[in-house]
Amino acid sequence: MTSTTTGLPDRYRPLDQVAPDEETPTGVIRSWRARDRVLNRDVALRVHTPGGPAAREWINRALTAGGLATPALAMVYDAAEGTGRSEPGGAAYVVNEWIEGIRLSDRLAAEGPLSEREARAVVRRLAEGVAEAHRVGLAVGGLTPEHVVLRPGGLVGLLSVPAASGTEKGDITALGALLELCLTGLPGSQPAEISSPDLAALVRRARSSDPATGLSSVTTMVSLLVERPRTGPQESARPDGITDSGWVRRLRDRRDLTDVEDDGDEDQPVRLVRSTLPPVPGAAPSRPLSAGSTGYRDDAEDDLVLGETFVAEDDDDGVVEREPEPSARRRLAVIGLPVLALALVVVIGWWFGTNVLSVAGSVESGPTRLTPDTSVSADPAPDPAAPAPPAAGAPLPITGATVFDPFGDGEPENDGDVPLTFDGDPGTAWSTLNYRGTPDFGNLKPGVGVLYDLGSEQAVSGVSLRTTRPGETVEVRTGGSPEAGLESFDVAASAELTGEDLLSFAEPATSRYVLVWLTSLVPVDEGYSGDLAEVAVLPAG
Repeated sequence: MTSTTTGLPDRYRPLDQVAPDEETPTGVIRSWRARDRVLNRDVALRVHTPGGPAAREWINRALTAGGLATPALAMVYDAAEGTGRSEPGGAAYVVNEWIEGIRLSDRLAAEGPLSEREARAVVRRLAEGVAEAHRVGLAVGGLTPEHVVLRPGGLVGLLSVPAASGTEKGDITALGALLELCLTGLPGSQPAEISSPDLAALVRRARSSDPATGLSSVTTMVSLLVERPRTGPQESARPDGITDSGWVRRLRDRRDLTDVEDDGDEDQPVRLVRSTLPPVPGAAPSRPLSAGSTGYRDDAEDDLVLGETFVAEDDDDGVVEREPEPSARRRLAVIGLPVLALALVVVIGWWFGTNVLSVAGSVESGPTRLTPDTSVSADPAPDPAAPAPPAAGAPLPITGATVFDPFGDGEPENDGDVPLTFDGDPGTAWSTLNYRGTPDFGNLKPGVGVLYDLGSEQAVSGVSLRTTRPGETVEVRTGGSPEAGLESFDVAASAELTGEDLLSFAEPATSRYVLVWLTSLVPVDEGYSGDLAEVAVLPAG
């Protein structure tokens, strides 16, 4: 049975048309909001008339898009070419995920331009989905504000995937136009000024057709749209990109204080630096010494320097200076050093008598006869104190791990439990959040994973995985970095986990980072979830 209204299977019941008819070189496409009677959900339905060979290219593009799983692009649920006849059953159709939210065109018309931060986030998330499509050779098309939906939770979705036609360069140009529209609220045909110089340059590069100045890929646009961290008002950016923690900054400030030189004010205290000699006191006016005055006299300038005592006596001509008497500190040094030397001699003599003389006495009492051990092998016995060499095939050490969630909305995925995946205890595990609706993360994102840091480039041959939730599917990816996108990691192995699995690579990979990427979850009490109980990275060779 088919619908006499649209020439579709009875499974899909059109509710209302949501867009004007789209004229294409091969026919007309009508867009409907429809009801899937089998799964009891709303879907986006597009019907191409006529069907058959005229719609074949569009249907092939839709089947390619069906292999994508990104929240930025509406998922393809169903597609059929039809027969090309005008009677019922002859139309081609594509069934997409129905995305709830406000369309970007309506948002701009109601509230005006987006802030720079919002515009970056909207276009970047949309560009990430387009980059995934380009990775499989699909030009998306249809990147207009009427098709972009601002989803709840800060996510972005594109309706009508894929369009009837498109090119990768056209997608880049359309993303640049969307960025300009978000920042100015005006279409690209109207003159507008973008306040941010880097975003204005990005719009120009997206529109440029010159290979020397234009953007080479959507992935480049994604990296340029990432908002750079800003340094605080009390700390300027360092050329090496490293920021100081609080205690390091306080230590540096204290060191800077000790490096301050004397500004010539005699009333200010002089700060000393370990690596420099104490400052020489300035000249003081010459004056006669009275009896009991403290200090020693500089022969050249008659300066008083604290530390010794001068004794003065009166005679017929005035004050007669006498040789300085040792201060208390000097007297302590004169008396203490000989005592310390004597104590040291006593200790050395005691040690010599209890060790050297006792050994000599035991030698004089008679020689000790040694019997050679003929059972000793040619190889020397191993030193028990020496560390055992690593066993062949032992797992590579993991220096750190973090949750890798480039498509998330910012909510943590139990980040604090990640160390449990390589603590050597299979009874402890890290798990994802619970997702409702479908095992594909509720159609909110294509996956989430844990990124393991090996500390340096290592030759990797595979990964051993344990989970308490068999049935989840994973990909093991290598390469990339914590700041890069998912597309920078190459898939080395994939599998549906059974509980304890060894995922061996077809060829060894050299990488510092290994990503265990969960692509599908398993049912739990409150929805769908997955976990990793123990992960071990295996070396090559």
